[in-house]
Amino acid sequence: MKALLQRVSSAKVAIGQTIAGEIGQGLLIFLCVMSAAMSKTGRESPRVSTLEKKSVRPASMRVRLPLRKIAALAAAITLVLLAAGCTRLFFNPSKRIISNSAVLSYSPQDVYMKSADGLTLHGWFFQAREARGTILVCHGNVENMSTHAKLDLWLIDAGYNIFIFDYRGYGRSEGAPDVLGVHLDAEAALETLLFRLPHDSRHRIFIFGKSLGAAVAVYTVSRSPYKNRLKALILDSPFSSYRAIAREKIAESIVGWPFQYPLSYLVNDDYSPIKYIQNVAPVPVVIIHGAGDPVIPEHHGRILYETALQPKQLWETAIPGHVTAQEDDAVRKRLLAFLSGVP
Repeated sequence: MKALLQRVSSAKVAIGQTIAGEIGQGLLIFLCVMSAAMSKTGRESPRVSTLEKKSVRPASMRVRLPLRKIAALAAAITLVLLAAGCTRLFFNPSKRIISNSAVLSYSPQDVYMKSADGLTLHGWFFQAREARGTILVCHGNVENMSTHAKLDLWLIDAGYNIFIFDYRGYGRSEGAPDVLGVHLDAEAALETLLFRLPHDSRHRIFIFGKSLGAAVAVYTVSRSPYKNRLKALILDSPFSSYRAIAREKIAESIVGWPFQYPLSYLVNDDYSPIKYIQNVAPVPVVIIHGAGDPVIPEHHGRILYETALQPKQLWETAIPGHVTAQEDDAVRKRLLAFLSGVP
């Protein structure tokens, strides 16, 4: 068992370094656990005494050994996930800041702020010429803002300031990510935007959450004492529930399917957007979701739309990929029309 857990730990490190997609980390780690255990089982023969070698085992004894190994494997999987904190599988941060000439050409201002629990967080503030409003961006779960900021440069060109920040453990932000912590970080970013960053008091403030950041944005707006100062919430490729998306990802594998419910219940579901999106009202909500999203299926966007209160809109797009709707000129025009039309 000790050797198995050591193999699992090595597999987790390797996966954390190479994973390219979002959310699917839990399933990949699960499969590595299974693979490590199976390969170990295939190489090792049970040790038997000299007396046992001379005797023939009853069939019932030959059946019990695999059952014991299956039980041990299930226990190992549970222990590994509990030890790691299953919900942490939603986070895949990078401390490396990627230099992007297009991003740097907009001269982002470094912004440092403190979370409620005392961590130093880092963000970038991009100022537009003759700004028409300011957008707080809550990015997705991979890498850090240096790879996400380029997606929003067109909004700066359209006349909107952008404030994007890194959650704890991402980029230059201190700490390690967890579900409670990233919500504290978003609250700190909103307060920093409202009370520290330069913007005209008449400017309209929007929050734009993407993928994991959409879940963070829903909770932040729904619980914020400054909700009356926010003009709209935009969600791109959101999931409705941490537990639901984890269960779906586990169930995608024939190996993981039997374990989808017990393993998904290890996920912290306290901050899931489905529980808070009704409290966003009267702030308008726009939900954008691609019909072919391979990471978060579009039914999650529909669930949130059906649960949200008016005013609300659901924009379903045919753009392939995850968080790719902004690449479509038609979506950009529609978003700009919405932003300028919000009273």
